[in-house]
Amino acid sequence: MKGIILLAYYFFSTGLFAVGGGLATLPFLYDIGRKTGYFDAGDVANMVGIAQSTPGPTGINMATYVGFTQFGFLGAVVCSLSIVLPSIIIIILISKVLDRFKESQLVQDVFYGLRPASTGLILAAAFSVIQISLLDLSNTGDFTGYFRLPALAVAAFVFILYKWKKPHPIFLIGIAGIIGAVFKI
Repeated sequence: MKGIILLAYYFFSTGLFAVGGGLATLPFLYDIGRKTGYFDAGDVANMVGIAQSTPGPTGINMATYVGFTQFGFLGAVVCSLSIVLPSIIIIILISKVLDRFKESQLVQDVFYGLRPASTGLILAAAFSVIQISLLDLSNTGDFTGYFRLPALAVAAFVFILYKWKKPHPIFLIGIAGIIGAVFKI
């Protein structure tokens, strides 16, 4: 029971402080994994893939996944509620105050400052995912040895296809999964 309460606390904190959407939760997830030992950076990368391929907000999907893998159905419910509860509380409070102060330069400046902070956190998390899936930092050979070239090629293919044709992410994840299975990437 202690473990589920601890995860609820961590996901409540994540929901409270992860400004910028689901991917902004990634640095918090890495921290939860480091502190609890329930999952590692590779698991977070897998969670991102699963969460991106399922409908719904990424952060909630990841909280549900972690809760379920650690504590079953009850863990999934508790972690999911824990990550959304701060947003519900904050939205209710802000909606009451924002109407009166929405023209305030201070309020606008605060929101303007939150955007780059969220971007920085997302970039840090993205680098961690890139490091796990595309780089081999243990290589002591030549420069190209630091890159997992087949994985990099798949990532570039998915990126270009998404930017060019904008297919559904499930399609792209399915294609990448098939490529990985066929070519053992």
